[in-house]
This record gives sequence, C-alpha cells and structure tokens, in this order.
Amino acid sequence: MALTLGLSLLTLPAVAHAQPAPCFDPNAPLTVEEQRLGDRLTPTGPAVGPELVRLAGFEDDVSRFTTRLCEPMSLSQALYHAAGRGTELWQAAVRRAQSPQTWDAYDDRPLYWARLLATKALRQWQPRGWQLDAATRARLVDVFDRTSRGVEEVRFADGVRRIAVTGFDPFQLSGTSVRRSNPAGASALRLDGKVVDTPSGPAVVQAAVLPVLWGSFDQGIVERFYGSALRSTPDALVTVSQGRPGQFDVERWAGRWRGGFPDNNDVPVTGVVPDAAGWPQPAVEFIETTLPHQRMVDAGTTPFPVRYNREFCEWPPGTVPGTGTPSCRTDEPTPGAASAAGSGGDYLSNESMYRANRLRLGLSATTTAGGHLHTPVLGQPADPAALTDAAFEHDRRAIVDQVVALVSVI
Repeated sequence: MALTLGLSLLTLPAVAHAQPAPCFDPNAPLTVEEQRLGDRLTPTGPAVGPELVRLAGFEDDVSRFTTRLCEPMSLSQALYHAAGRGTELWQAAVRRAQSPQTWDAYDDRPLYWARLLATKALRQWQPRGWQLDAATRARLVDVFDRTSRGVEEVRFADGVRRIAVTGFDPFQLSGTSVRRSNPAGASALRLDGKVVDTPSGPAVVQAAVLPVLWGSFDQGIVERFYGSALRSTPDALVTVSQGRPGQFDVERWAGRWRGGFPDNNDVPVTGVVPDAAGWPQPAVEFIETTLPHQRMVDAGTTPFPVRYNREFCEWPPGTVPGTGTPSCRTDEPTPGAASAAGSGGDYLSNESMYRANRLRLGLSATTTAGGHLHTPVLGQPADPAALTDAAFEHDRRAIVDQVVALVSVI
C-alpha cells in the first residue's frame, strides 16, 4: 500500500503543536530528535512524526499524557504519571505489533515519534504552583523514556527457557530520511512477551528498544535492561541492530571502542566505552559471542543469507588508541592490543553487544549465552514524498520475521 503525504493531521495539532499556555513554554529548548517532529517531506505536507503517530492510532495516548500535565499535580504525581503513561505506550505498541492493523503492524516508527511528542511536552511543561528544576525535569523525561521502551518491563515466566532481546530506534533521520524505520526495533516489538519454540524447548522472550544516543548508553540503559533480565538467569541475551545490505550477520566480537559517528542528537563520541555506574564490568577489550552461531547460520532461515562475521580491528600493542591506522583481521585479537572495532563495527550496535556481555561476564552468568545479530539494511519508500509503499513494508516484514526465526534457533 503506497501512502503519500496528502493526509491531514486531523486532531493531532492539538496534541503536538497547540499546547495551551501556561502549561507549556514553546520557547523551552528541545533536543535535536524532538526538533525533527516538525520535519516534512514536502513544503505543504504534514509533519512526518506526528502523522505516523496519528496513522498508528497513538494520538489519544499522547493527548491523554499532555492533557493531564495541564491539571494540578505534585512532583510525585508527575513521576507516577510519566511512569504509568510510558508503560502504557510501550504496552500499546507491543499489542499493535502483534495483532492485525489498518496501518502496518510491523511499523516501529509510531512508537518512536509518540515518545518524542511526550518528552517534548515534558521539556516544555510549566507545572502549576511549583517550579520544576532542570535535574527534576531530566528525571521525568528519563522515567517516561525508559518505561516507553520496555526497559522496566522484564518479567519472565516460570517453567520455560528465557531470552532477552533489544532492538534500536530509527536513526540517520536528517532531511527526507526522517521517515526511516529500523527493523531491529520492529523485531523487539514483535517478540516482546512471545513464547517461541527453540531446539531446547519453548522460550519466553522479553524485549526492549534502545535509543541511538551515546548519552543514554553512558547512563546505563543497556545495563539496566540486561541487569534486570540476568536476575532471572536467562538462557540468552541477544542484541539486534541494522547492519549491512542484503544479509544477516552473527557478530563474533564486540569491541571496547567508540568510533565517533554522530547519534540521533548529532553528537559524535570517540574513545573507550565507559563503565556504567553501579554494575560489575570487567575491563576487557574484546568479548566473543557465545550464541550458537553455526546453528543460526545452518538453520536455513529465509529470505536473507546468514553469515558468521569474524572481522575485528585493533590498535596494535604499543600504539596510542585512536591514532594511526588500526589493524583489521579475521583471526584472533592480539594479546595486549586495544580494540578499534568489533565485528559489528564501532557504533552503538557494537556497544550494545559489548555492554550486555560485559555485564554478563561481570555477573558470572556462565550459563547464559550472549551475542549480536545484525539485520539487513531496510531501504526507504521509492517515492520521496511517501511514508510507505508495498516494497518497503514487504522488506521490513521479511527482515522482522527472519529475526524471529533466528531467535527461535537459539
């Protein structure tokens, strides 16, 4: 189904753009991500993010959240409101992803943009009768963000195997790329709470969607999700992200290095992956996957080929990391060498694998397997003024269904 942007926003402007004074300060600073809420594909078309929220049926969720902010409430009530509505948004997105929908159920983008509409409201909120300082505002935003990602929803059932999975938000959204989707995030929504049949019996999956933000990783969002999961001794941790065109990659190595590519707030970071406060984290340069990679390669899932990727890059012993040219190979890291890139590169996908498995090692979770799966790259609709088309939806569905099949092999 091809859909161009000739659609009206109907009731959404009241939610996103006409927040009544004095509840919201339209001059309050927003993040780069939140500023993209106004991006359009054509000069006269609607803003992409809010339109996707409307098409998916999430405008009422956003409206309930923002409307309540304009009513009298204390700080404790505001925290409760942020946590409750964030959880409800996550649960609504999971239900939507796992049931037939008028708008494609596999579309991960509405959750992303609905979350940003809510965090924008929190950044601009002016509570009645009391002052909201910067630290408390940041706390409110963080609570909503985490709960609307499934990070706080790790609840494993008894009597079955357990698998914890994370995907990612859309990224590289500047300009007309604002309509990008991420099949890794769509896979997490599709998998959360599901019971899949594995070679060792049924397994329940708990999933979350990670931000494409260095700062959130610094604050420990990966450790928070997988730390909660590891309390239940899961059988496997699987970080998933979007990788290279036309194939899946089971990555052999995660590396302790950030290569500097900008995140969704256009912030570049280069250097050693930092620790997250409060978690046991051994200082290792490379961490090798313990997922059943050969079984995943040999399983015959379709339609994309599955490859075991052995590549890695290192700063040779005696050199200064970040200077010169790293050595890239497919054998084994050199003892004493510093990581320059894991098999999955040096961006947040590699770091999600590194952080999740550094924590696994730090907690001595010896019976838990861990590793990373890169999906094929999902393109964009052919018409530059379209939010979707049949080929785009077909490709996303094929990638997501194969992720589910590969998780079922573990």
